[in-house]
Amino acid sequence: MSQHSENRVYSGASPEQVAADLAPLVDMQGDGLPLNRVEELIRRCLEPHLMRYDLPQFQSMFNAFPEPGAALGARLALGWNQGVTNWQVSPGGAMLEELCLQSLCRLFDLSEGAQGTLMYCGTYANQQALYMALHQYAEKRGFDLAKVGVRGFDNPSRLTVVVSADAHFSLRHAVRTLGLGEKSLTAVEVDANRRMDLEQLQKTVEELSRSRDVFCVVATAGTTATGSVDPIQGIADAAHELGAWLHIDGAYGLAYKLVPERTHLFTGLEQADSVSWDPHKQFSVPIPSSVLFARRPDDLSRMTLYSSYFNRPDSAEPNPGLKSMPSTRPLSALPLVASIRHQGLDGVVNRLRAPIEAITGAARYLADQHDMELCHDPDTGILCFRYIPRDLPAADVGALQQVIYERIMRSGERTISVTRLDGVTALRLVAVDPTVTLPALVETIEHVRLIGTQGG
Repeated sequence: MSQHSENRVYSGASPEQVAADLAPLVDMQGDGLPLNRVEELIRRCLEPHLMRYDLPQFQSMFNAFPEPGAALGARLALGWNQGVTNWQVSPGGAMLEELCLQSLCRLFDLSEGAQGTLMYCGTYANQQALYMALHQYAEKRGFDLAKVGVRGFDNPSRLTVVVSADAHFSLRHAVRTLGLGEKSLTAVEVDANRRMDLEQLQKTVEELSRSRDVFCVVATAGTTATGSVDPIQGIADAAHELGAWLHIDGAYGLAYKLVPERTHLFTGLEQADSVSWDPHKQFSVPIPSSVLFARRPDDLSRMTLYSSYFNRPDSAEPNPGLKSMPSTRPLSALPLVASIRHQGLDGVVNRLRAPIEAITGAARYLADQHDMELCHDPDTGILCFRYIPRDLPAADVGALQQVIYERIMRSGERTISVTRLDGVTALRLVAVDPTVTLPALVETIEHVRLIGTQGG
């Protein structure tokens, strides 16, 4: 960070310039360098091109620097370098992961008996959730998916997963890796606030009943495009009627269930068969820190593979590696536990509440601007809008948003992002760290207008 200009989020350099600056750092040679020389190279070559997540102008993604408690836990985890797949590798690490996950299940009011496993990212958590859903569906049809595979189904092309049109792309990864292909995803239209439309869900389910087999329904608790929370209870009811697995992708938004003003958005969460969550987003703990919760103790056992020398079937000790794929995993529970214990739950809630209040205030501000179009009412910490100056032809509005985004990113002074909502290009603001205040967001909005009035 020492090479950054005080007010710049990053260098703003082109990919070619970044590559040129990094070349001396990756020049692998036979002779080693003193540590101070390596550190100097890193500071000079790399740090100017890293993002300053701690600056209020960083308003584009879900990243944040570790808060002090998380940083302490991360330093200890790095120093001890514990693998926590099983008891033999790290008794303390394995037990800490187990107890941490039990506490998180209680914290989020999940169903009694719920369990969890730490993952590397939400993408892998969603992938495992869909595998467990398909495994259960195979069990109902009398065979073991792990041994037989999708060939055990009479017609695998009938299998489908129902998702929101705004669902995360990781679900496409999931059906790819399961060998089902992207055609196995059935998207349901969203309402005006970018939540899954329950009427459209009912129509979709009725249409599918004639030709497809729905083995899983996915509700998104905080879409990554707009932060909208799907109507979980209504989706849970639909999944129950179908006899389908209910997965909730809460990778981005689940944390906001802890904020009293937002708890109502998560009604029905306890009915989910599985829930994914990324603490490394709003909780400001180091990457990787992702969790997959499962409703019943036996759900995660569908991932279990035993070994002859560890994770043995006769082992009575906790072995986290039996619940998910990684046979090597870091001590991710330690930074998370240290962070929560340092802040206390009240501190965690206050940290979560601040960005929501900032985004809500920004939405009110945009609603009063004649040349700004608000794309949705924010549920969480994401806000999408468009700058539409008077007399600008409708055909040019999308291109203007893209130009504004590119101009802002090239400057290196702040970051925003763009997304497409029903084919329409919109600017996107994200508040994760409490440093992103309402004044900081308004400053960005006014900067958007300034660029727009200059013709991009």
